[in-house]
Amino acid sequence: MIRGALTTACSLMAGLFLLPSPAAVVEIIEIEKRDWSFDGIFGSFDRTAQQRGYQIYNEACSGCHGLRLLTYRNLAALGYSEDDIKAFATDFDVTDGPDDEGEMYQRNALPSDHFVSPFPNTQASRAANNGALPPDLSLIVKARKNGADYIYALLTSYGDAPDDEELPDGMYYNAVFPGHQIAMPPPLYDDTIEYSDGTLATVDQMASDVTTFLAWAASPEMEARKRLGLKAMLFLLVLTALLAAVKHKVWSRLN
Repeated sequence: MIRGALTTACSLMAGLFLLPSPAAVVEIIEIEKRDWSFDGIFGSFDRTAQQRGYQIYNEACSGCHGLRLLTYRNLAALGYSEDDIKAFATDFDVTDGPDDEGEMYQRNALPSDHFVSPFPNTQASRAANNGALPPDLSLIVKARKNGADYIYALLTSYGDAPDDEELPDGMYYNAVFPGHQIAMPPPLYDDTIEYSDGTLATVDQMASDVTTFLAWAASPEMEARKRLGLKAMLFLLVLTALLAAVKHKVWSRLN
């Protein structure tokens, strides 16, 4: 009887360990795969989309999110002229110094300066956003699973919460955000931004453009890296062909 009772108890305990805990039950959200111009070994960035994306970031995102790893002169890669970049930078002030009297002072940002963050520190950022901390967007595409696809899906998946789900104050429903409750208000609305090239500013278009810009911000060296990789592959192919020809010639004399 004792052996039978022990066996039953062990079986029950084993069953408990095999059952998933509530914390382990995580909803799996399917993210639609999109075709991006920068995908694949031959992929490259769409310069026009990048410029539109920078406009979206500047007008709709920069009030909360920084790009601290980029400098203004990096925007030359998007096709902007030196004068354009100087104009972008002078819209912001940076703290510099000390001066001859040992005092810090404010000046207009220069092309060599990093993007000016919207808040001076983390505490100020949280205080201005009801305790939420808006992430820096420099590496956001690399930092999120599914990268560009996730960022696009997040920006286009705001909506009304189901009837059986109540949102706390200050939270918004987003179908692809983990838990579906996000502190960031919907940043994009149709026709709230006027594109300088006349493109229709729908939510889908703006989300695609700003995602393209952020993908570049996370990997500004991507195109150069791909070109170098293709050159290396071509070199290895030619070298392999030469070695094969030499081997054939050498061994043909010995036969």
